[in-house]
Amino acid sequence: MDVPALHLVVDDEADVPDNSPTMMEAVDTYLRLKADKQTPTFIRAAKRNGRYVAEALGNRPITSYSSSDAAAFRDHLFGNGLSLGSVKRIFGSVRSIINLVMREHGIEGSNAFAKTYMPDRDDRQDRQPVPQDKLIILQKACQETDDEMRWLLALISDTGMRLSEAAGLHRDDIILDAPTPHINLTAHPWRRLKTKSSARHIPLVGTALWAAQRLVQHDSSHAFPRYCDGKTCNANSASAALNKWMKSIIGGDYVVHGLRHSLRDRLRAVECPSDIIDQIGGWTTTGIGHAYGKGYSVEMLAKWMQKIEC
Repeated sequence: MDVPALHLVVDDEADVPDNSPTMMEAVDTYLRLKADKQTPTFIRAAKRNGRYVAEALGNRPITSYSSSDAAAFRDHLFGNGLSLGSVKRIFGSVRSIINLVMREHGIEGSNAFAKTYMPDRDDRQDRQPVPQDKLIILQKACQETDDEMRWLLALISDTGMRLSEAAGLHRDDIILDAPTPHINLTAHPWRRLKTKSSARHIPLVGTALWAAQRLVQHDSSHAFPRYCDGKTCNANSASAALNKWMKSIIGGDYVVHGLRHSLRDRLRAVECPSDIIDQIGGWTTTGIGHAYGKGYSVEMLAKWMQKIEC
């Protein structure tokens, strides 16, 4: 969400002489130093968050910002409708940029954004699971429309994959010629995985199997060339389009990520063991013992997945 420009510091004298880099110069330095992490998402976030500061407080030397400037910036973000979680993420990014650049330039002093107070705000928007009756309607609509965007949604609906995981699939990740058809979810240069446990095998059942069979028939080496070109994976674009379409079909406040929550609830409903649920969804299972062994076979996972077919 773009934050409208608002200059909170209007006194020209606030831009005191200072040899430290300006906020946007700091962003450039930060991205140069973090070359190993330069995914398009990482670059966009750093530039966007640095721009937020520059637009609200002025593009000033990073050591000229005060703790009161940071507090005013926090209030500015809240005033533009951002949630506490979003504001914390922006501050975390800005802190990282300034900290690294101060170390790189040997700049002494404190980071004004380091200890800004964040008030408790009950503004977290929970993603609602898609209930079974609406899931059936949604999956039927996907099969009737029968195009790439609907294949993506159908695949997620019966696998619980994150949107970026599904959108970044290579066609070779879809294994249909095995005794148990499944997704071999692995990291790729164009799409990293969120956690170590995110790499997993996911059995294909129901509407997800239908979508996978469609996907292997087209010519592209990428499952969803509309959103992934082998260099980048544009999950944000997919999210906006899919959420809009979902709303037109089942209404309400349901979003794509709610399908992931739904899968967990559906597995709970058939009394699937929690560690099997975690392995299917790529959730991290707590406890030392769960770190040992290879986990459950894809055949065992499929037995539970077959119980939740609509």
